[in-house]
Amino acid sequence: MPTDFTFKQKYTVEDLVTIMRLLRSENGCPWDKVQTHESIRKNLIEETYEAVEAIDRKDSHLLCEELGDVLMQVVFHAQIEAEKQVFDFSDVADGVCKKLIERHPHVFGDVQVDSAEEVLVNWDAIKSASKQRNTVTDKMLAVPRQLPALMRAEKVQGRASKVGFDWDSVDGAFEKLAEESAELKAAASEADKPHIEEELGDLLFSAVNVARFLKVDPEEALTRATDKFQNRFSVVESLADERGIDIQSASLETLDRLWDEAKEVLHRNNCDAQL
Repeated sequence: MPTDFTFKQKYTVEDLVTIMRLLRSENGCPWDKVQTHESIRKNLIEETYEAVEAIDRKDSHLLCEELGDVLMQVVFHAQIEAEKQVFDFSDVADGVCKKLIERHPHVFGDVQVDSAEEVLVNWDAIKSASKQRNTVTDKMLAVPRQLPALMRAEKVQGRASKVGFDWDSVDGAFEKLAEESAELKAAASEADKPHIEEELGDLLFSAVNVARFLKVDPEEALTRATDKFQNRFSVVESLADERGIDIQSASLETLDRLWDEAKEVLHRNNCDAQL
């Protein structure tokens, strides 16, 4: 047992930093002490999504737990850098505190704002100045390539829109969507995979444009569409099982008929739930 650790009823952030240091020490955990930024990179992403899931489920108890897991990942990465004497967790906290103070001049300074929209405009201007993003291209390139593709597309389009590089209305976005759909169909007829991939990308990019004009989150829209598909397919499987239909060998016509029936079942159940 470490001699410089004290068990408590309630621990603090400082205790978390100490625990991580001990886990990474020579006599610590064999797994923890060999990890690198790269080896635990996906863990940070997974823990963040689990926290998002807790938010969506409106589960405060689970959210508390998952936020702790996210914080643990932050401390883990900071400890790796502390061992190289580059920065530690206190530097992380110091940096974000200074950033919050700098980007809230209406709270910590004498700037006046009248709305949340003004706050965002000021935030963007201060952020761009501090990071020396002087051009629209600079701002576009600052959008992480590692973001989910639909989210990244929406952010890049939004930054172009701020300088007027955009359709006048959603009608232009719809026309572009139809144009890209036709081009994808033409590429598919050529059986040219690189060209198909390019045109499919253009179609998805155009769909994001439409979503942006309609003020719909494309990432959330696709998530809900996938949920709907899963729910409907589950009913298809249940109906097939009830009727002794082997879903793996059933004809497409049979599956389509079950699909339509599943759609009606879910619609009916949804209507009943609203009564």
